[in-house]
Amino acid sequence: MSNRSPAAQRGPAAQHVCVIGLDMGDGALIRHWSEQGRLPHFASLLASGTWTDLESTAQVLHTSTWPTFATGTLPGRHGVYFPYQPKPGHQLAQLIQPDQYGEPTFWQYADAQGRRCLVYDVPETFPEVGFQGQAIFDWGTWAWYGRPCSCPPAQLKGVKSQFGRYPLGFEAKRLGAKIPDRTVMERRLVQSIAYKRDTAKWLIEQQANEWELAVIGFCEPHPAGHYLWPLEADSVTSGETAQFQPLLHIYEALDQALGVLLDCMPPETAVLVVSGDGVRPNRCGWYLLPDVLEKLGYSCPPGSAEDSGPAPPPSLIGRVKGMVPPSTRRVIADALPWWLRDKIGAQEEASKVDWSKSRAFTLPTDLEGCIRINLKGREPQGIVEPGREYDALCQEIRTDLEALTNPANGAPAVRRVWIRNEVFPGARQEHLPDVMVAWNDETSFRSLASPRFGQVEGETADLRPGTHSPEGFLLASGAGIAPGQQTTGHLADVAPTILRLLNLDPPAGLDGTPLPAFWPVSSVPDSGV
Repeated sequence: MSNRSPAAQRGPAAQHVCVIGLDMGDGALIRHWSEQGRLPHFASLLASGTWTDLESTAQVLHTSTWPTFATGTLPGRHGVYFPYQPKPGHQLAQLIQPDQYGEPTFWQYADAQGRRCLVYDVPETFPEVGFQGQAIFDWGTWAWYGRPCSCPPAQLKGVKSQFGRYPLGFEAKRLGAKIPDRTVMERRLVQSIAYKRDTAKWLIEQQANEWELAVIGFCEPHPAGHYLWPLEADSVTSGETAQFQPLLHIYEALDQALGVLLDCMPPETAVLVVSGDGVRPNRCGWYLLPDVLEKLGYSCPPGSAEDSGPAPPPSLIGRVKGMVPPSTRRVIADALPWWLRDKIGAQEEASKVDWSKSRAFTLPTDLEGCIRINLKGREPQGIVEPGREYDALCQEIRTDLEALTNPANGAPAVRRVWIRNEVFPGARQEHLPDVMVAWNDETSFRSLASPRFGQVEGETADLRPGTHSPEGFLLASGAGIAPGQQTTGHLADVAPTILRLLNLDPPAGLDGTPLPAFWPVSSVPDSGV
């Protein structure tokens, strides 16, 4: 955890603040269907509140959004971006653990200053030592970063006793590459939203309005975006209306849940609806990147051309894999427990790399390309010297990646290449990829072409029609929020804004700052930091 100075207390909270997080909730869909009259409760907030388009860390690392929201800091500070991440001292990516977080959450700060907090299923967060509020973790989230739990433990037991289990029945790591039946997924998502609505209302009412901050996460837009997005549709305005009906049903259920929660709020409540990313077609070339690095000479397989001896035999896993067609391999992988499947996959990937000759290698991902430099002193088998050699190698890789084209349309394959210490400096940046690749997703990828090596081809295992877009939003209405404004900000600004609404000065050292549009000009609070 960080050693930042504690938040300064201004006095008792002047109001209640309820934050509703929509995991992968798409702002364009909400505004489009609100204008059509399909989402009346969202439309009411749009009419009475402030809409903020949020620049998001999702443009670089798509799964870093919730930690950025929760801490008010960027990934170089909080250090969290994916379920499987690199960790100094380990050669391969590790399943994330609670100690990965380098910064505390804003509700931990609020709790330490005496604010009564209720936290329910904020994705990618863990219990924190010393937190005295009510919190439930990974009960109804899409990708479990830990085990379902609560503090106090009786909180989750009460939910299960009153309402039974969360009904979705799908979870990202356990589902793997399987594509569930769309009708079943749609039905269960609607049921799950109703469950989250009713359990959240019950938790709020159990507090008898003694809470001052409630943070409630709805995970359901996330799998809806992945599996219910119409195949190859660019946007809600470019596709056929009927194609978007399953996705519309999810957002209608979210709208109904919003209405129920608004009805149980005290009248002076400030309501904030936030999402760090949206939805777009799943067109990316991450799965071709290992072959690209090998062709460019950055990653070397065992028995590569520089070796004088014969190539070593493939591993047992590799031999079995070579005898089984891809379609059968996928069926076998889907039948394995997720932890065993992932462990076997990691061992197989490690067996493909000669660490004594590889200067760079790819990390687990399902969207942006993620590259790790095999750095001396950080990776146990590192060979690249820190400093000038490291910096030069990152720039060399960037130049080669920027030269890639997509043979499907002849256009550049890469929208942008990010170098970690340029975009996300901070004490936890060594937990991030060194080079990150944003793809040009105008069309699908089947191959990548380079002026240095020709083409590489491959087949993706990710058949989900939708993926993450980098557009976040904040829709806010209620006491202390100036109505009728449209403005811009950053996802990291949300945490300090919430603290200000709670009448607290944000702690020194946050990357975000309170959004000034939330207060009339004459009453913008002093910075206090």
